[in-house]
Amino acid sequence: MQSYYVFVSSWMTKMESILSKEQRMDKFTNDHETNKQNLFTLVYGLIFFLFLITTSTVVSMVVADSVTHISQHLQYQALHSISVAKKRVISDKKYSEQRLDVLSALVLAENTLNGPSTKQRRLIVSLALSVGTQMKTFKDEELLPLQLVLKKLDLISELTERVRAQCDCCFLYWHRAVFPIYLDDVYENAVDSARLHYMFSALRDCVPAMMHARHLESYEVLLECYDKEIMEVLNEHLLDKLCKEIEKDLRLSVHTHLKLDDRNPFRVGMKDLAHFFFLNPIRFFNRFIDIKAHVTHYLDKTFYNLTTVALHDWATYSEMRNLATQRYGLSMTEAHLPSQTLEQGLDVLEIMRNIHVFVSRYLYNLNNQVNFTYQFLRKKFYIFSQFMYDEHIKSRLIKDIRFFREVKDQNDHKYPFERADKFNRGIRKLGITPDGQSYLDQFRQLISQIGNAMGYVRMIRSGGLHCCSSAIRFVPDLEDIVNFEELVKEEGLSEETQKAARQLDSVLSDLTRNFAEGTEYFKMLVDVFAPEFRSPKNMHLRNFYIIVPPLTLNFVEHSISCKEKLNKKNKSGAAFTDDGFAMGVAYILKLLDQYQEFDSLHWFQSVREKYVKEIRAVAKQQNVQSINQDEKLLQTMNLTHKRLEVCLQEFELLYFSLSSARIFFRADKTAAEENQEKKEREVCWSTIELHSKGEISICAMVS
Repeated sequence: MQSYYVFVSSWMTKMESILSKEQRMDKFTNDHETNKQNLFTLVYGLIFFLFLITTSTVVSMVVADSVTHISQHLQYQALHSISVAKKRVISDKKYSEQRLDVLSALVLAENTLNGPSTKQRRLIVSLALSVGTQMKTFKDEELLPLQLVLKKLDLISELTERVRAQCDCCFLYWHRAVFPIYLDDVYENAVDSARLHYMFSALRDCVPAMMHARHLESYEVLLECYDKEIMEVLNEHLLDKLCKEIEKDLRLSVHTHLKLDDRNPFRVGMKDLAHFFFLNPIRFFNRFIDIKAHVTHYLDKTFYNLTTVALHDWATYSEMRNLATQRYGLSMTEAHLPSQTLEQGLDVLEIMRNIHVFVSRYLYNLNNQVNFTYQFLRKKFYIFSQFMYDEHIKSRLIKDIRFFREVKDQNDHKYPFERADKFNRGIRKLGITPDGQSYLDQFRQLISQIGNAMGYVRMIRSGGLHCCSSAIRFVPDLEDIVNFEELVKEEGLSEETQKAARQLDSVLSDLTRNFAEGTEYFKMLVDVFAPEFRSPKNMHLRNFYIIVPPLTLNFVEHSISCKEKLNKKNKSGAAFTDDGFAMGVAYILKLLDQYQEFDSLHWFQSVREKYVKEIRAVAKQQNVQSINQDEKLLQTMNLTHKRLEVCLQEFELLYFSLSSARIFFRADKTAAEENQEKKEREVCWSTIELHSKGEISICAMVS
């Protein structure tokens, strides 16, 4: 093989040298034709001539053109030799039938050579010369060169057929086991990926022979099986491996901060798979195999499906798409997943995708969310009002209010724990749902949903304020922002500079206004519902504060149940937090202006005293039982002690959450105090405005 390789390389070098010289010359010389004849004669037996033909289209055209010229030159040489012999026969005056036959054969050969060098013409020339060479028409030194020229003519004329026959790879049908090994080698040596075109061209050579199959009703069945087998091998040994390797590379590149694997190319090596994506589509049967498009489709499909499963990972897959474009030149498709759920407004994901737009239009986007929240709360408050208006609930709450007023002096103004517990358990007598929930359970869920809606608004508000604060952090003093347009005009700068200053003033004004006004959305949702809640026609809602104690008991039982499910195999309904309930209670108390009424119950103090008292009693009994060494009773006491501590801890967590939630709604002020503060603010601003017009003195304003 090494010897043949050196021989063919030398031949190709000479061939390219002559062809390059030929392209620079306008005329063909005899020496050139002779050299080209000698070189092309070597083609026979050199199967590797296929490499020359497939190297480039330009070389193939030069070869085809050269073959024509060589054929014409060889025909000229043959005609010259035949012409000399014909003159010799004519010069001999001894005519005979045999001599006439020889002369006729030479004339026939001469006429036949004057035309294209087809197989039939060359056969006629051979037959004619078999007669024309009799009677010593040619000298010995003339006959041998003529025979050599004709042999060369046969070789050059059949060059295409001989190369096609030598390069026919239909034998690969019986050696298909080599194909997967070949693909594995191409995958490992991606630099040689261009060889795939040659391999599939060779595999196509099997088709003509398969079309002559007679052992099946139709050869198309055999072709279909062959096509399916080749494609399965291609997918398994190249395309699937390539897709997974590209995906793995993108993931590791995006998550380099996690330091998952050693990716140092000097230690683990480096494989540049990008060579596969520079290949032109490969034709096989009635399809084109586009490796780049196949991998792109795989990544698009994978990223889309995984993004739908975990929407919070959209940024990661977006980064992987960009990396695929930069590193491998893949034209990735955006996922175009729905950016919102119910209405046509922007949601959290859309805000994160377009954070720069959100910052500049902060109020518009958030108002959209608040409008949706308003629609949601309006529906929930309708259900809330129906529950509070129910005769069973309303009558029981009125009794509890009357009872507390009667016993509050005896109970140190604390609402009795037993009364709330009795309400929580007694309401189950009114009926339960198929899944075992009482009316109070459903009411608690309603309040949690209302609180979660408020929590959503707060989340959007906090995120927006954070972005606004990041954008405005370069402004030194929000209370004293200079007017850049006026300063530029005073300096007499150009119109372009004045326009830029005007734009800067506009941006600063928008940022300042958005930052200052972006904190009033809870107040907006309070103001829009408070008048209706406090209206005389909704007096039944004024009993809400007295139902909060049994609601908290119900919530604590539910919270403990959810947390216990975290340690069970079936985690359906498991949760470790639900601050929506505390937010909902704080919001409704604010709407009803009942913070003072609820605080007058001293409910959480009552709960703490009750549990502390019981915990101390159980601890005292534990000490007694430890002396008596009653293990079963002691174990029961330990469980009771633990249960009481868990309940107390849950109530304290609820108290902290409710206290924090009340801060959002300014629980330190009653509705009357807020109205008074609003009036004073309006009077102050009107006074300042009048003073600026010079209509009152500063002394009057102070007074």
